[in-house]
Amino acid sequence: MTHVLTKRGLLVGAAALTVSACSQDISRLATADAVVVSKSKRELYVVSGGKSVKSYRVNLGFSPQGHKEKEGDGRTPEGFYFIDRKNPQSDFHLSLGINYPNATDVARAEAMGVKPGGDIFIHGGPRPKIDKGGPDWTAGCIAVSDREIEEIYAMVRMGTPVQILT
Repeated sequence: MTHVLTKRGLLVGAAALTVSACSQDISRLATADAVVVSKSKRELYVVSGGKSVKSYRVNLGFSPQGHKEKEGDGRTPEGFYFIDRKNPQSDFHLSLGINYPNATDVARAEAMGVKPGGDIFIHGGPRPKIDKGGPDWTAGCIAVSDREIEEIYAMVRMGTPVQILT
């Protein structure tokens, strides 16, 4: 009986250390000064202290070429934005809201007589075949894995600038 309790105690202890190590890893991540997304490279870069400290492969909107012009076009916007909300209850695990549309996007859409759309996020969720160059699938958002959004979510604060490049 003592032998079983010792084994069980070791297993519980090992599990606690693993959870503790994971928590410490996330808490040691840098605070982001900015987020840069390269649509052409399908990469998201977390910038801290003027340099990229972490990068992630991403999926984009299902029609990623060009700047988002209107609601439902499946494009990921391009330009300068900032994080305007954090959603821990997201349908896509966790999400970071981007302030699309900004004033320029609204003016462009109005000139075209269309709605600009909205609700653009960096979020977790399924990434079909991303490591093999799989298809983009979002409605215009920037998607990473659930594990990766946990890291990004921990590093990014409200108001963090986001630059989305072609």
